[in-house]
Amino acid sequence: MKRVYRHVNILDGTKDMKLSQEQMIVTENGIIMDILPDSDTGLSELNCNGGYLIPGLINMHVHTPGTGFPKKRHTDTRKLARFVKSNPLTMMYAHKMCRDSIQTHLMSGTTTIRTVGGLKHLDGKIRDEIAKGKYPGPRVFSCDEALTVPGGHMEGSVAFGADSTEAFVKHITDNKAHNVDWIKLMITGGVLDAKVKGGPGELKMTPEQVALCTGKAHELGLKVCAHVESPEGIRVALENGVDCIEHGSYVSDEVLRLFREKKAVLICTLSPAIPLAKFDPEITKADEIVRYNSEYLLEGIIAGTKRCLEAGVKVGVGTDTACPFITQYDFWRELEYMHYLLGLPRNEVLYMATLNNAEILGISEITGSIEKGKKAEFVVTEKDPLEGFDTLRGPSLVVMGEHEIKDPVIRKSEEAERLLDDYLSGIRD
Repeated sequence: MKRVYRHVNILDGTKDMKLSQEQMIVTENGIIMDILPDSDTGLSELNCNGGYLIPGLINMHVHTPGTGFPKKRHTDTRKLARFVKSNPLTMMYAHKMCRDSIQTHLMSGTTTIRTVGGLKHLDGKIRDEIAKGKYPGPRVFSCDEALTVPGGHMEGSVAFGADSTEAFVKHITDNKAHNVDWIKLMITGGVLDAKVKGGPGELKMTPEQVALCTGKAHELGLKVCAHVESPEGIRVALENGVDCIEHGSYVSDEVLRLFREKKAVLICTLSPAIPLAKFDPEITKADEIVRYNSEYLLEGIIAGTKRCLEAGVKVGVGTDTACPFITQYDFWRELEYMHYLLGLPRNEVLYMATLNNAEILGISEITGSIEKGKKAEFVVTEKDPLEGFDTLRGPSLVVMGEHEIKDPVIRKSEEAERLLDDYLSGIRD
């Protein structure tokens, strides 16, 4: 069946995109068949009323167990995850929660996600259910449960702590048997589990352990991404075979050389550090150590990302859901942060979050831009995203293949919306 989306202004997602006004898109069986000046076709038509059509967004850094909504008290995620994974009934609940998270991405205009650490193999299971047509959802690339060492970042919750060579190999082999798309390593510490100032940057995995894991993953045909929050961590990761650095930090000339030599990429995630660094600690429940580490991390990611972009290193975009205040529906905020905090034009940011991210995932031949022959995966908004990504707060239409979601309704956190809006207003002034 052919479907025509009329009266749209198109931003196609390519690097040099320009606005094409008063166009229409013809699709058939979920594929873009033609892009033409708007006219009456007599086919099954949907009037988009002069809306702005962009490619579906691609979020490179997602955790599905959680909403990101503010909490009234601290949660021991390790203890909670241990309880959830302890029996089939609680895992059924976790499956629904993770599925809801993934479907929320689609309803907010994100048509592809990469999950980078979850509960056992739930993310991969949901990926397969979506692919089989059991229910609608975005395209999912899954790492399933990440890999670290005892005491490493998120160990016991969304990461497994291996204590021997055999344990590392077994975990990677088991993930491969469950058809993961990537392997995720937690190489350094993280903000929320650091005990001292500077703790997020401390190496948890040794260079030898990183080399062992990347070697085994590459042997099995899998790429490796890694949580890294210090210059030393980036260097160790790149020297020992990691393909994709998550978060990042300040970068030296030597690290830039390694990025280029290894053809590695950086995934920028500004969102998670902002609330903990900038919001009232009475609201975030962040102590002095968390606030210090968050501020340092944010400054490091901004400086390091700028240097990487200037040096021609490929940089992708992700949000790190579901960190505190980082919800499953607010990808557009990360794009606004990149515009204001990195000083990038919005058309470059939109390219980075669409076709550029598709290139990193190896799917740019089928998605990431609005072109004939590609999948029909796009979002329609009332206003021009290049005038403000906040128009994506409420898309009027999301199309994923043959699935259409008109005026999607998403459950949101009023508190998170208000505080994050206040922060955005501050950096815009």
